Amino acid sequence: MSIQGKTALITGASSGIGAATALKLAKNGVKVGLAARRADRLAALVAEIERDGGQAVALEMDVVDSASVASGVAKLAEAFGTIDILFNNAGLMPLSDVEALKVEEWHRMVDVNIKGVLHTTAAVLPHMIAAKSGHIVNTSSIAGRKVFAGLTVYCATKHAITALSDGMRIELGKKHNIRVTCVQPGAVETELLEQISDPAVRRQMEELKTQMEFLKAGDIADTVLFALQSPSHMDIAEVFVMPTQQAW
Repeated sequence: MSIQGKTALITGASSGIGAATALKLAKNGVKVGLAARRADRLAALVAEIERDGGQAVALEMDVVDSASVASGVAKLAEAFGTIDILFNNAGLMPLSDVEALKVEEWHRMVDVNIKGVLHTTAAVLPHMIAAKSGHIVNTSSIAGRKVFAGLTVYCATKHAITALSDGMRIELGKKHNIRVTCVQPGAVETELLEQISDPAVRRQMEELKTQMEFLKAGDIADTVLFALQSPSHMDIAEVFVMPTQQAW
């Protein structure tokens, strides 16, 4: 299926998987809306895309704030006329054991990882329903399939995204011709590890890099592109992407 000329909204677009996917889609003819809070990074990414002949617009957006999301979505729709693709990618991973009682971090993960997806989906979905077409891609994780010590609350948020994705697919596919894909990566080299405030857990995660070759952000961008370009009658509902050396 050709995605040339389509418009995509990408959250968490200022770095990592979001930035890599924005570059990948732009090179394949997609007009991209880059949503994140770090406006300077977004501006640099827009400039890079435009230098390569692509089209992009920076959307300074906080997915936790529904008004901010609504404003960003309206700006993107005004710029390019429609929104065909939504990549719900913004997320946090400040890991710690439950007994550490990092309650503020728990709430922040719920706000960004779950509520952020709900806010953005609610703002974009009317555009897709009106067009009777669309594709929503949600970033879950291996943590949305399994539970690990030290990742309990993070796993809970990603399990929620996995469930939400399948429910959305069931409700939106046949009725509105909207495909839904849940991408579930294993270990990926991104800035997420920098969010871990627990020194012991941070060291444990850093040590994993010496045990295996992590996936790169570009690997997940390739996966998203694969799902988007699949034939229109086919919905890649779940994609579980693991480093070859990751045995757990």
